Amino acid sequence: MIFHTFTADETEALGRKLSEHLKPNSIIALDGVLGAGKTVLTRGIARGLGIEGIIKSPTFTIICEYEGRLPLYHMDMYRISTDDEFEMTGGKELLTSGGVCVIEWSGNIKESLPKDIINITIKVITPEEREIEIEGIEL
Repeated sequence: MIFHTFTADETEALGRKLSEHLKPNSIIALDGVLGAGKTVLTRGIARGLGIEGIIKSPTFTIICEYEGRLPLYHMDMYRISTDDEFEMTGGKELLTSGGVCVIEWSGNIKESLPKDIINITIKVITPEEREIEIEGIEL
């Protein structure tokens, strides 16, 4: 499925809609260039899971954990370059811990991920427009 959003609010709303279809151990591989809106989409997922407060990019912390209807593990693998490093962060254990994992820059750890995941790619079309392709789940 391909969606087009024209504001951050629309991207966040798509994340809320996606959250309605998530279940324990859902894994979302989220890819896109810097500034594409990966964290905005994740904020929408968090809101849909009943998580309030600030949702920030885990660029420096690697993994941010939030409690909601399901736990949310927001991971940023930008600084992780191998599957061994991913395992050392504790991220591999979180994949099957009953929560929802949203993984930015997931290509860096693709060997650690199961095959049946949700893949989302965000492309910047214009400064306002985003093309968001979602595979692995029907909305």
